[in-house]
Amino acid sequence: MENVPVTRQNSDEIDKFLDGAASFADMMFGFMDEKSNDFDEKNLEDSVGGDDEDDAQVEQRRVFWETHEQLLQATLFRTTTLESRIRQATKEALSELGAVGVQCVCRRQVAVDCRRCLQRELSVRLQTAGFNCYICKSKWRSSPEIPSGEYSYLEVLDKSNPKKGDVRVVIELNFRAEFEMARASEDYNKLIARLPELFVGKAERLKALIKILCVAAKKCMKEKKMHLAPWRKHKYMQAKWLGTYERTSAAPLPVGYSDRLQKPKASLLTFDLKENSPAMHYSAVEVVR
Repeated sequence: MENVPVTRQNSDEIDKFLDGAASFADMMFGFMDEKSNDFDEKNLEDSVGGDDEDDAQVEQRRVFWETHEQLLQATLFRTTTLESRIRQATKEALSELGAVGVQCVCRRQVAVDCRRCLQRELSVRLQTAGFNCYICKSKWRSSPEIPSGEYSYLEVLDKSNPKKGDVRVVIELNFRAEFEMARASEDYNKLIARLPELFVGKAERLKALIKILCVAAKKCMKEKKMHLAPWRKHKYMQAKWLGTYERTSAAPLPVGYSDRLQKPKASLLTFDLKENSPAMHYSAVEVVR
């Protein structure tokens, strides 16, 4: 399917499409919730070994996954000019960071691919490119349905159209990985493979995608005769990007800060010995904080 550029004039049509996608996913949730009432431990035991399906069941499963794949692709590819601009700027910034590297300031023992520092550097570069980019941290409490948790991601607020108000565009650097499941079916894995690793899209688009993918995850686990993990449920996934969150603006590192961090740290216990007795070989003790 081609990625057709969309102008501001017909962006309203995209919003209507996203509302329709969300409504369809809501309908599917209702249907599957009704069916799931009969799926208890007894049914799970009785179904073991009953892998035979009639032609009608095979056809229903095929239609379900084909429909979801089409809906997923349509939701992903109907992008607006604003989303395309932010996506391109994000890719360019990531490319630059990949070339120069990201200086971790968290002082962790393992600082390779530090998500927090990558988000900070990326946010600063997008601000420099003219976007109102922020780091968002969501946090939610536990409930009978899902455990508590917290999550961080980026967002851009576009204020260019006063009539529509602030338009929120979410940036997720590991979008595909957030929906991968270790014991998923072939149909589900095929659907997830359609997702981009870098997601840049309006909150409405993300909301529609979460519903589509959570319906698919629930269907997958039911076909596998397994229970859906609490952290895979719709309410949990929605809380990550669409729940209550705090927004902060990233600031660039002070000049020379990264250079100071790169200096090796040695213990003072061996410093004088090495200075006064060059013939003696003592290894410096690394300070781990």
